[in-house]
Amino acid sequence: MNKMKSVVTEACKRYGNTRTRLMDIVRDVQEALGHVPREAFGLIAKEANTHRVEVESVVSFYAFLSDTKKGDIVIRLCDDIIDTYAGGKAVAEALMKELGIGFGETTKDGKITLEKTPSIGMCDQAPAMMVNDVIITNLTPESIPEIVRRLRKTRDAQTLVESCGDGNNAHPLIHSMVCNNIRESGAVILADYRREKGLRKALTQTPEEVIADIKASGLRGRGGAGFLAGLKWELTRRSPGEEKFVLCNADEGEPGTFKDRVLLTERADLMIEGMTIAGYAIGAETGIIYLRAEYAYLRRYLEDVLNARRAGHLLGNGILGHRDFNFDIRIQMGAGAYVCGEETSLIRSCEGTRGDPTDRTPFPVSKGYMVSPTAVNNVETYCCAARIMDQGAGWFAAIGTQRSTGTKLLSVCGDCARPGVYEVPFGTTVREMLKRAGAEDTAAVQVGGPSGQMAGPAQFDKEISYEGLATGGSFMVFDNRRDILEIVLAFMTFFVDESCGYCVPCRVGNVLLRNGIEKVRAGEATPDDLDYLRRLGESVKRMSRCGLGQTSPNPVLSTLRNFRPVYNALVRENRSGLLKSFHILRAVDEAGQIAERRSEIFHA
Repeated sequence: MNKMKSVVTEACKRYGNTRTRLMDIVRDVQEALGHVPREAFGLIAKEANTHRVEVESVVSFYAFLSDTKKGDIVIRLCDDIIDTYAGGKAVAEALMKELGIGFGETTKDGKITLEKTPSIGMCDQAPAMMVNDVIITNLTPESIPEIVRRLRKTRDAQTLVESCGDGNNAHPLIHSMVCNNIRESGAVILADYRREKGLRKALTQTPEEVIADIKASGLRGRGGAGFLAGLKWELTRRSPGEEKFVLCNADEGEPGTFKDRVLLTERADLMIEGMTIAGYAIGAETGIIYLRAEYAYLRRYLEDVLNARRAGHLLGNGILGHRDFNFDIRIQMGAGAYVCGEETSLIRSCEGTRGDPTDRTPFPVSKGYMVSPTAVNNVETYCCAARIMDQGAGWFAAIGTQRSTGTKLLSVCGDCARPGVYEVPFGTTVREMLKRAGAEDTAAVQVGGPSGQMAGPAQFDKEISYEGLATGGSFMVFDNRRDILEIVLAFMTFFVDESCGYCVPCRVGNVLLRNGIEKVRAGEATPDDLDYLRRLGESVKRMSRCGLGQTSPNPVLSTLRNFRPVYNALVRENRSGLLKSFHILRAVDEAGQIAERRSEIFHA
């Protein structure tokens, strides 16, 4: 008890005993104690000036937080569809055999816990897993015994780090762990650049002139929605508020996406420079990088970059001699929640609460972080902004298409010879990308991750752009060996697991969509069922309150459009007009599981 109290007291003191840093507090407590004991909830609440229920809600919401003791070493095996097709099932079986436990269990000596996680940003080198904060890639069943032997002998995940990386940063740990697989560098982000040139140029202009340049470039947010970055900055600057904030969304949780991982290791300076320019443009003094828990191994390196920029007067007070421009950045760690990639969820997480999405309006540009005007963009967008200030709006606008200017980073993975990151101009077709990646006999491409669109051969001549096939960066390739509906089922299972559960259309609708796909795969569906899936999917999109629910039906809807023969081959005609069977009690039980409540009528 004394140790727990001391740990809690120190953690709360470290963050100013404030409720808004609750995420950091509970993470530090867990790091020190191995979990966040329920006995500590009240202590944390008292020290952080909040309520016990808030502490409990945070710990229960995030996948990487736990109120029960786990092993000193936690193995998290990625189980997305790319890792599965790369041999993930065999690796999972080897892990269970060597450890003598199943997933969700801890070894008898209490030292090693085995879990699954949906995405760790390593689909270009799958199968992969996290061992504490160490990343291990290109796993095989044969490699597992030696990994487990080392862990049992040393009880230190760092001993698994080998010299296999190709990162261009100076941090030795990251350099050794991460293979960035940059296959093609374009003219904007992965091109050579001179540090601070864009910032220096921005500071010769007024904030309004900087915003005008970003608007003139046509830069659209690279997270997928494609909102004009310059307009977002302008609205934030114009919104009344004593404080304004710049947030960077580095929570790339979409399975199949890993381009931000590459930028964080190869272009951290450029990203931070873009955030600093945004701070100058909107009148902010504080920036926050929201870093997903799966990229925790990058934190120390990013802190080093921030410190180096402070030492060079590129962050902090009086940046580059401008006495009236003060701007600094802190890192906010996530804790394993896909929904926090949505900007309002991300903001709530930064405020120390559950990452529940909020209603719009108001939008973050008027009332965001701490109810203040806030500009939220992702890593790639800030990198583009810095290069625009460096090279000019006209230069950027001349690349790509009229409505989609500049280049796009694509995370290419799956059934192709050359997985990795490609920087290509907007307007590049799907077919061109498949050729560049060495993809043969391609049956389907999932563009934009599970929440995007599945394109078939008939769509391969479409352009990658906001007016064509929009994408946040994921480009998942599947050849003719793959079962399209198995992929859809995997995506829908992911959305069911990752839904925050706040609204009924998403919480219930995604379960029904997943069950419908299972019914089709079992050969029990009729044409009416397919029509029902379409109408249900459209309803979930229309009625859900945040981006997760508004895009989660896309795997079903896009494959119904583009791969209808796959569905038609499995459905049967319902000549009787009657349902095959209907069990009232079974239906009630299923409904109760979805709604998380029990019927007192049928179970009296």
